[in-house]
Amino acid sequence: MRSVPVLRSRVIVAGVFAVVAFSLPLDAAQVSQGQTGGAPQSTSPSRQIPKDFFHPPGPDDTAGFVEIFDGKTLEGWDGDPTFWRVENGTIVGESTPEKVVGQNTFLIWRGGVLRDFELKVEFRMNGVNSGIQVRSTEMPAVGKWVLKGYQADADFGDRFTGNIHDERGRNVIVSRGQAVRITDDQQYKSLGTIAEAAQLTGMLKANDWNQYHIIGRGPMLMQFLNGRLVAVLIDEDTKNRALEGVLGFQMHVGPPFKLEFRNIWFRKL
Repeated sequence: MRSVPVLRSRVIVAGVFAVVAFSLPLDAAQVSQGQTGGAPQSTSPSRQIPKDFFHPPGPDDTAGFVEIFDGKTLEGWDGDPTFWRVENGTIVGESTPEKVVGQNTFLIWRGGVLRDFELKVEFRMNGVNSGIQVRSTEMPAVGKWVLKGYQADADFGDRFTGNIHDERGRNVIVSRGQAVRITDDQQYKSLGTIAEAAQLTGMLKANDWNQYHIIGRGPMLMQFLNGRLVAVLIDEDTKNRALEGVLGFQMHVGPPFKLEFRNIWFRKL
C-alpha cells in the first residue's frame, strides 16, 4: 500500500521540473537537462522581436500644410499698421518710444477659422511679451484688433513661455510642464506632469528663432516649443472654452521691443 504515495510524489516532482524547464529561456532549459557542452543554442523564433515591431519616427515636416504668409506682404492679415509691417521676409511687430502700445493689440489672420487644426510658427523677440492666439474671438467693443482666447505664451523674461494662457479670460490655465483637464464645473484637474517647470526654463532662445507647434482637436490643445512638448489642455468647460476662432499674433504693452514671425504653416485636421 506504500507504493501509491511514492509513485504520486515522483509524478508531482517530475511535473514541477517540467514546468520550470518550460518556463526558462531555451538555453537555460537545455542546461537543466544536462546539455552544457557546445555552442549556445539560439532562442526560439517565438521569443524574437519582429523587425517591424518598433517604428522609429523620422523628422516631422510640413506635408499637408499650407504656408499662410507670402513673405512679402501682409495680404490676408489685418492689424494696426502703426506696429506691423513686413521686412526681410518676416512679419515684424515693433513698438518705439514714439509708438507706444496702449493695450494689447493683434495681427489677425483673415484667411480662415481655426477649428481642428495644426499650426507651426517661427518667432523671434528681443523683449517684453508676445503670444500666438488660436481659436480666439474679436472684441470690437474693447477696441479694433483686440482678441480674447487661447494663447501660446512667449515671454522674453522666460517666466511664462510655454504656458497656455486665456487672454482676457481665465488667465494662465495650463502652466508649462503640465497636462490639465478643466471640467464643466470649472475644476482644474492634473492629468500628469510632462516636466518640472525648472527643467523647461531657458527653452526660449533670446534674440534667436524659436518654433511653436500647436495642435487643436476638439477640446484638446497641445503645445510644442522647439520640438519639446510643454503643455496639454483638455477643456471641458463649455461656458468658457472655444472650439473655433481666429489666429493672431500679439503686440504686448510695455517698453519698446521688436518681434518677428516667419514660416507660418497651417493645416486643417
